[in-house]
Amino acid sequence: MKISKVYFAIGLIIAFGLLFELAAHADEFNEQATITFSAPVQIPGQVLPAGTYIFQKADPEDDQNLVQILSADRSILYATLQTLPVERRDTTGDSMITLAKPENEEPDILVNWFYPGLLTGHEFIYSQQQDQAIAEDKQ
Repeated sequence: MKISKVYFAIGLIIAFGLLFELAAHADEFNEQATITFSAPVQIPGQVLPAGTYIFQKADPEDDQNLVQILSADRSILYATLQTLPVERRDTTGDSMITLAKPENEEPDILVNWFYPGLLTGHEFIYSQQQDQAIAEDKQ
């Protein structure tokens, strides 16, 4: 009887260890990151008000480069957006985003997002008019 209790306790310890290990890697698997904007930001098709958002890959096992943007509490899905892979030279320990500042008074445009530690990120796809504004800002 004592042996079965010991095995049961060891089994529970291993199960909890595996559970916590999987939870720790879940963010990296789907590139989940929390990003806070202090001002409104344009994404393809809409403007996000200032606030905190969760960015993540929609389907990490699929290679379609879809990114979801959700509210901080995950109660609202703001967008599922097609992106293009984009490279950077150096990694950082934090999420990195690039914003373009339009010449008019419109909110900044979210150009790309990189998950911490990765060289490949997500470039958001915009209309031709917004692409021109982004290109002018880069110059």
